[in-house]
Amino acid sequence: MKDMNARVRFAISVIILGLLMTGPFLLTAWLVWISANPVEQDLLVRLLGPHLSLGTLMTATGFVVGLLVIRYLFRQYVQGLLKMVESLRLMLSANRNFRIMPDGPPEVCLLANAANDLAAQRDSLMDDVASQVATAKASVEEEKNRLAALMSELAQAVVVCNLDGVILLYNSRARLQFKALASGGTALASGALIGLGRSIFSILERNQIDHALTVVRQRLQKGAAASIANFITTARGGQLLRVQLVPVLSSAVDSDERQMTGYVLTVENITRSLEQETRRDQVLQSLTDGSRGSLANIRVAVGNLMDYPDIDGELRERFIGIISDEVLRMSQRLDQTMSEFADSLKTRWPLEDVLGMDIISAAQRRIEEQLGLTTKTDDIDDTLWLRAESFSLVFSICSLAYRLVEQYQIKELRFRLQPFGRLAYLDLIWAGHAMSSETFYTWENDSMQVGSETSPLTLREVIDRHGGEIWYDREKAAHRAFFRFVLPVATPENMGLGDASDDSHHRPEYYDFDLFHFRDQSIDLDRPLSELTYTVFDTETTGLEPAAGDEIIQIGAVRIVNGRLLRTENFNHLVNPERLLRPEGIPVHGITDDMVRGQPSIDVVLPAFHDFCGNTVLVAHNAAFDMRFLQLKEERTGVVFNQPVLDTLLLSGVLQPNQESHQLDNIAERLGISIEGRHSALGDATATGEVFLRMLPLLAQKNIVTLRQALEASEKSFFARVKY
Repeated sequence: MKDMNARVRFAISVIILGLLMTGPFLLTAWLVWISANPVEQDLLVRLLGPHLSLGTLMTATGFVVGLLVIRYLFRQYVQGLLKMVESLRLMLSANRNFRIMPDGPPEVCLLANAANDLAAQRDSLMDDVASQVATAKASVEEEKNRLAALMSELAQAVVVCNLDGVILLYNSRARLQFKALASGGTALASGALIGLGRSIFSILERNQIDHALTVVRQRLQKGAAASIANFITTARGGQLLRVQLVPVLSSAVDSDERQMTGYVLTVENITRSLEQETRRDQVLQSLTDGSRGSLANIRVAVGNLMDYPDIDGELRERFIGIISDEVLRMSQRLDQTMSEFADSLKTRWPLEDVLGMDIISAAQRRIEEQLGLTTKTDDIDDTLWLRAESFSLVFSICSLAYRLVEQYQIKELRFRLQPFGRLAYLDLIWAGHAMSSETFYTWENDSMQVGSETSPLTLREVIDRHGGEIWYDREKAAHRAFFRFVLPVATPENMGLGDASDDSHHRPEYYDFDLFHFRDQSIDLDRPLSELTYTVFDTETTGLEPAAGDEIIQIGAVRIVNGRLLRTENFNHLVNPERLLRPEGIPVHGITDDMVRGQPSIDVVLPAFHDFCGNTVLVAHNAAFDMRFLQLKEERTGVVFNQPVLDTLLLSGVLQPNQESHQLDNIAERLGISIEGRHSALGDATATGEVFLRMLPLLAQKNIVTLRQALEASEKSFFARVKY
């Protein structure tokens, strides 16, 4: 609107200039003309007529010069001041570090310098206030961070929801557990079942949670000491989950008036334990059924021997033979059962997920301190996690090192750790004397010892209880020998915060307690922009012509919930375009034919992306380009994206119409945002998300506060005319 008013003012200035240059001359000529008699009028025509063309030319020349002067002054002062206003709004709302570049007439430069000085003073005052506020809030923030750290570090899956089932908090165990349960498109979307602002009812049955809430409310009304509900449910993949629901109560002082504002769910996957219990029941049933007949025969034979002590020798031998045969049969049956169900009958040990490098480091410290033996590492995968009991495993390693030093006087022990499918190879390597298989067998079955410290366990028992193997081998070419521990790798459903991902850098994104007040999840056009959930996405393509056969080769997206960009809740997948890439595009996006070969096609990736961004507003930069690619795949995939779409390119045109460029790089620079991974789908999507969040307060200053207003303002932008 202000830009429109500026153009109107410029037009009025031009009209006034024309009137000032021609008005006095024409008015004077008209007054002279009406006051002269006919003879004088005729004389005036003869005198001035030949010179009218020159006068008109001079007037036109003066008008053009005046127009250029007005245009120059308008650009320097009016448009320059409007551009300065846009810059000031950036400093006030989006980018504190932004400063106005003094450009234009001296007066405008002085005003720019004064504005920069005011901004510097404002920043100093804000920093001082922020420091005082931070000091006052230090204890509160410390308690909040402790709670967040506690929830994130718990070994049990924890999910916190409000009464509408919106997820407010989840820890890494919950994310990994539900990721392991994901299937189909959800599995491709990195287990998108769980996320801040998503509904818990996409994971668990609403009816069961509602029933549990009813039970808890009844217990609260009765004043029960433990208002907790437990239930067992089945996940989509058929896994059995044990769920405990604990209410979150308001902070009212009077306990009688405390209301439930949400609930905490602790979730445990009990599928494996139930399977093991079922197998143990099968063992008992097999032993019971198989032994019943033999015991009956033995009982009859023993009874006859006792009832008839004077029975003849042949019959006595027959009864004794029956007893011997039945005992042998029972023994064979027991051996067969033990063989078939050995895994289910192993002693339970408290195995945990432990980083393999931590096992090696602990063993190295103990070997060097107690044995004085030098240790080194070769080919260590420091991201590999094991399912192990760390104390017994470290003691086993140290016991072998002790025997090697004692009997073979080795000088150095090396460690190697590498994955092999769902197993891990942990090697103890030494140079020097080889050993016989008989010696290794003896070491394997003797009680373990490290110096004066002994253990009643044998190496074989430790390995068996880990469900692993150990063997001895030689590297003849290198004149080295090694013991190889074959150990199970931690599976995703068992891994806690030990996951090898880099989520530890973004742990706070796992919770948002402000969402306790978050209610309706539907996309309401009249809802404030600050309350909506967004999916910010970007695509990389083989070219710039979607209608001419170019294809998507990568889709990246991040979510915005409650005004926060959730970097860890992202979607990032390569797509096989089923055609060769254009060579000129490879240096731009860095994706090659080898990288997309073997990747899923758009038929698989697009439904997964649709699940990821369900019930959210889509955001993109130059969204018309990306949406055109998605729309062209509707008929092939059956996936339709019908939610509202906001475009940061159009919004930039609305917010800063006087800026020369609205490319993502330039907008990010003005807003003080650095782009990591430019021209990668996820990198550009993340940058676009940060740009969009910085734009929200600028939109509010223009009274654009709802989704409907943002869409209507975008439609009036010049860039909205671009079609693909």
